[in-house]
Amino acid sequence: MTEFRTGDGGPALHALWRTVFPDAAHVVPLYTQDPGRADRTFLAYDGDGPVAVVYWLPRQVRGLDGEAHLVGCVSSVATVPRARGQGLVRQLLAMAVESMTAHECAWSLLFTGTPRVYSGWTVFDRPYVRGVFADVVPPRPGWSVTSVGVDAWPVLAELHARAHRPLSTVRTRADWTARVPVWYGRKHQIVLVREHGTPAAYAVTDWRTGDVVEFAVATAAAARPLFEAVTRSAREREVTAGRLLAPPDPPVTAALPALFTTWSTGVARTGMVRGLHTGFERVMAVVEDPTAVHWTADYF
Repeated sequence: MTEFRTGDGGPALHALWRTVFPDAAHVVPLYTQDPGRADRTFLAYDGDGPVAVVYWLPRQVRGLDGEAHLVGCVSSVATVPRARGQGLVRQLLAMAVESMTAHECAWSLLFTGTPRVYSGWTVFDRPYVRGVFADVVPPRPGWSVTSVGVDAWPVLAELHARAHRPLSTVRTRADWTARVPVWYGRKHQIVLVREHGTPAAYAVTDWRTGDVVEFAVATAAAARPLFEAVTRSAREREVTAGRLLAPPDPPVTAALPALFTTWSTGVARTGMVRGLHTGFERVMAVVEDPTAVHWTADYF
């Protein structure tokens, strides 16, 4: 008989995730960073231990005007193979929705490759730009570029906070020092661009794929020097093509020739939302805003 309960599943839960997500090394480290996880972890047990899980965590996510909203972020939903097709996740999701609503979450957010599982949530498009990296040009007079680590987070955080893009997470010190390093590791490069010594922009690129997974600019004028810095790094690594995982809003579009010689746009249909205390139309306006983006290091 299946039993549903709430609590930190401990090593048995960690083993379940390793079975279902063998290539997702981030799942357990992010989960164990959450001090309130036990009350927001919903588990289905059979006689041999946990067989399905739905977990959510509260995050402050920006709305249309840059204001922060408490959002229930559904994460690491999993069922072991022998227990699939029994409706366990459906029951656990219902428990999670009740919990998120009781915690006064404005809406719910998740990312998935299997949207049919999530009845009640709606898919939204996440735009990106794919292209061939542009020819290398030397640094512009007055501009300098350095590679930095996540330990430079106070400088990066200041630039990040100025963007106020809809759907982006309001990061805390703990996010920068604990969560961000889980996502941006040795295969990532962070380039910091300064104008006359003043930090002006940064970009994080995953050189396994050539994807620019995050960037921030203090002014629109900093976008072109930033993208030129990325192309120089691409040439050094002999990477010829990649993606910019952000919508092509006007400042980005104006600077794109500095990043790509040729490009095209596309969308990933992996994001899903559900209104809770905020109405559905208002939530969709946030995620469909032409400047909306959820950066890789804010995944949950």
